[in-house]
Amino acid sequence: MSTQALNGLRDYLTGTLSIADMNWLAAELTEFARKEEHSPKPYTMEELNAMLDVAEADIAAGKGTPHEEVMHEWDEEIARMEQEEPKLADAV
Repeated sequence: MSTQALNGLRDYLTGTLSIADMNWLAAELTEFARKEEHSPKPYTMEELNAMLDVAEADIAAGKGTPHEEVMHEWDEEIARMEQEEPKLADAV
């Protein structure tokens, strides 16, 4: 939307809404914008296929870590964590 159109919308709303309504709308728009900034955007089929092509090429080139190795590392990490004493949070 152009700046001119946005200015027109602002002028219309400020001329018709009460202060309380403007505050409510501002809070709603702010919350909506905050959620939209963090929401994932859907991929196109072309993007998904391109990612799959890259992953398949990496696998064919021997890149990556074999599943068995990842599982072995996780098992070792879990065993280490189970041997550690639980740490309590500091009182506030």
